[in-house]
Amino acid sequence: MHPDRIEPQPGQESVWDYPRPPRLEETSKHIQIIFNGVAIADTHHAKRVVETSHPPVYYIPPADIKLEYLVKSPRSTYCEWKGQGAYYTVVVGDKQAENVGWYYPQPTEDFADIKDHVAFYPAPMDACYVDSEKVQPQPGSFYGGWITSDIVGPFKGAAGSWGW
Repeated sequence: MHPDRIEPQPGQESVWDYPRPPRLEETSKHIQIIFNGVAIADTHHAKRVVETSHPPVYYIPPADIKLEYLVKSPRSTYCEWKGQGAYYTVVVGDKQAENVGWYYPQPTEDFADIKDHVAFYPAPMDACYVDSEKVQPQPGSFYGGWITSDIVGPFKGAAGSWGW
């Protein structure tokens, strides 16, 4: 059983109003990712995936990522909604973060629009921003949601939330 939904205030969204299965949405919000002092991604053309109990995950088109900082990883995972995921390690200068970016080279039909778009875990980055607001990472280390002041929970990922 999950805790009570936080009632959203005007201009906010509750993750408990998001659908399951998840939904892919267009967004024109300004998304930026900084790693080791370098802006590795900067876009107004991201797509976001929203799912019950999870903060949004932003998928960035390859054209808006400095791909020279991404190294393909042997890691792969499977999502029942999006398909087989592949991973990148981010390397900037003398700093690296393993398996922190993921993408779907052959996503399912419902998620075809995120083919090769990359999502990033926010915690290992110096900072991730949505419209200039610094993101808080989704609790735990399994999920990659981005929490901003316009998103309310409670959020899946914290201890005791696995069965939500």
